[in-house]
Order: sequence, then structure tokens, then C-alpha cells
Amino acid sequence: MTAAEPFAPKSDFLAVLTERGYIHQTSDLEGIDTAALEGRLTTYVGYDCTAASLHIGHLLSIMMLHWLQATKAGKPIALMGGGTTRVGDPSGRDETRKILTLEQIEANKQGIGKTFAKFLSFGEAPGEALMVDNAEWLTKLNYIEMLRDAGRHFSVNRMLSMDSVRMRLERDQELSFLEFNYMILQSYDFVELNRRYGCIAQMGGSDQWGNIVMGLDLGRRMGTPQLYGLTCPLLTTASGAKMGKTAAGAVWLDEGMLSPYDYWQFWRNTEDADVGRFLKLFTLLPMDEIARLEAFAGAEINEAKKTLATEATALMHGREAADVAAETARKTFVEGTVAADLPTVTVSADLLDAGIGVLTAFGPEYARLLPSTSEARRQVKSGGLRVNDVQVSDERSVLRAADMKDGVIKLSFGKKKHVLLRKG
Repeated sequence: MTAAEPFAPKSDFLAVLTERGYIHQTSDLEGIDTAALEGRLTTYVGYDCTAASLHIGHLLSIMMLHWLQATKAGKPIALMGGGTTRVGDPSGRDETRKILTLEQIEANKQGIGKTFAKFLSFGEAPGEALMVDNAEWLTKLNYIEMLRDAGRHFSVNRMLSMDSVRMRLERDQELSFLEFNYMILQSYDFVELNRRYGCIAQMGGSDQWGNIVMGLDLGRRMGTPQLYGLTCPLLTTASGAKMGKTAAGAVWLDEGMLSPYDYWQFWRNTEDADVGRFLKLFTLLPMDEIARLEAFAGAEINEAKKTLATEATALMHGREAADVAAETARKTFVEGTVAADLPTVTVSADLLDAGIGVLTAFGPEYARLLPSTSEARRQVKSGGLRVNDVQVSDERSVLRAADMKDGVIKLSFGKKKHVLLRKG
């Protein structure tokens, strides 16, 4: 069943998800609706600890957990993949994920865990959210017992037909036996969460549908109560680009990896055709207000984009940070001033005296406006980089203390991405 089929939900939870466009695939809409209406839809989403921060691609499922709690449909569970990260999810991958050390996984887990407190209320009460780590049970499994109790329920023929496996094999790209086991472990998570917490539903992106279905099947074979699955779409922009990717890389949710200003700018740069859709998915604005903003046309659409940017940033980084980002943008673009609240990178006096190559300054080591010096070189050739509002024409140019104006060097990529270099 998909969201395209007519369905009139009785629960507030499915009504919100349907109206705002979160639903892509479900195993049983009526069953989910009934459980949500009765307030017993304990639901989990899994997040592997592959980086120090989650990114925009994770935000849809986090919002779904938020609405689950806000509509009192059941208990949300944010499952940290301290165990599954050691294996690596092959879904959507052309190659094996890098194997992380246990220390790296733990550090990443601590980093991404901070995000959820901004969207969920945690506690032991019936409607309060839980955060658990699948390392609690996966690392204690006996391999022979696991093969006997769970492995015997998996058909290799069916596993080979799953997109995450089939696409790798069709492209003659290696799939390790370690990765092949991932769907077994994720399926087992579902069974274990049901046993421990009465969890009856799993949500995730549509690339997880195969793994979710396998979990439903394993639960049925191992005698759990009825389990349910629900996915959200993997978003692309109106122009077909993957949502959450910029020239400088992923749009991170942690402010230590992407400043609130840059986060605000990401949403401000939304394509016109996406504004209404993103207001529904990534803000808490009421639908009548979204309808009003969605109707804007011409130059007015920029006001809707600013609202989207401010509301999305307020959810992630707080209202004060969102308002500061909006005001910084206004000063920078309307008044043409160097706003003090622009993202700032501090460099040593010795380094500035010696000089920093302009390509290096724009790259990942300093300003992080671009992912590499080769991309910075390409942008110089196309006229996309500016220093102190002057276009960079020589890729060999060097920035020194003498280039500072009012104590900063302003680096700009395009019209809306700016970073200030200050002397430390």
C-alpha cells in the first residue's frame, strides 16, 4: 500500500503524516491507524553511528518521531546503532562502508544523540521517548544460537533480491559477507525491541523498506505480535538533485559542523517549487499558514523562503539562533555590510604573516565553503569566489594580514555563502 491510495485516517498521527506528505510505503495503514488512535504505536527509527552528526537526510524520520509524540500516538524510540555500525548498512552504497573503531563509534553516538532532545521529550512515562543502543543485545549474541534461532528464518534467495544487495551484485561491486548480515541484525533489532519495550512499528527512509519488511517477516516467524512498517520518501529537489547535498558537502545538523547561519542559508536557497513541500515537512507551522505562504509568487516567494529558513533553523538551533541568522543575512545582503555574526574561522597570526593560499582558505581545512582545493580551483575559473567582495581571478593568490579589513577577511562563494577569517 502506498500514500497514493485513498485512505481517510482516524488518528491524528496518520492525518498529520498524510496531510504533510511524509508517507511513502506502509505495511498496513489501517493497522497503524488503529494502534495510533489507541495510543499504543510504540515505534522506532534506527540511526547508525557512522559520523559525528546526523544530516538533513535523517531529518524526515526525526520529524516523524516528533509527530508520533506530539499526537500522543505512542512512544518514540531513537535506536542508536552501536552494534549495527560495526557491520555497515549496504543500502544505497556502491562500496563497503569504512570500518570504524569502537572508540569512533562511541564518540559518534554521543554526538548524534544530542540532536534528538530538540525534537523529542525523553523519560520513562508512557508517552515519553526512549534512546537505546542495539549494542546492548547484538554484542552479546552467541553466533551459533543466532544462526539457529533467527538465521534459519531467512531465505538467501529473498535476501539476494533486496535492492541493497541486488544493485551491488548487478554492478559487479563487491558485497562482503559482513554487510550481507546487516539485514539479519536489523530484523533482529525489531524483534528485540518488541520483547523489551513492546515496540510494534519501525519507520525509516524508503531505502530501508527491504530491511523493514524482513523485520516484519522475522517477527511473524518468531512469534511476536503484529508488527508494522512505514517509510518516508527519499527527497530530491524539484530539479532532481539529492536533498541535503551542497558544493561544500553534507548539510549537518550539529552546529559544530555547520553553523546556524549556514543552516539558515541552506533553507533560504530552496528552489521555488519546493517551498510549500518543505514548509510542510520541516516546520511546525499550521497548514493554513503554509497554504498562505505557498500561494506567494514572483518576488514574494523570497519571503516564504525566509520563513522556511527561520522556522527550520529555530527547530534545530533555537529561536534566538534563527533570528540572529536571519538578521545576519539581512545585514549582509540588504545593507551590504560585513555582519559580525557571519561564520568565523580563526587563524594564527604566524599563518597569516606567512600567507594562506586562496584555494586552501576556501577549502575544508579553513572556511569549509568547498569540499576540496580542486573544486575551489574550478570555482575560480568560473568566477564563483570572492575575497572582500572582489572576484578571485588568480588561483595562486595568497591571503595575508594586509588583506584584512576591519579585522577580518571576507571569503564568499556565490552570493549567499560567506565566512570571515580572523586573526587568532
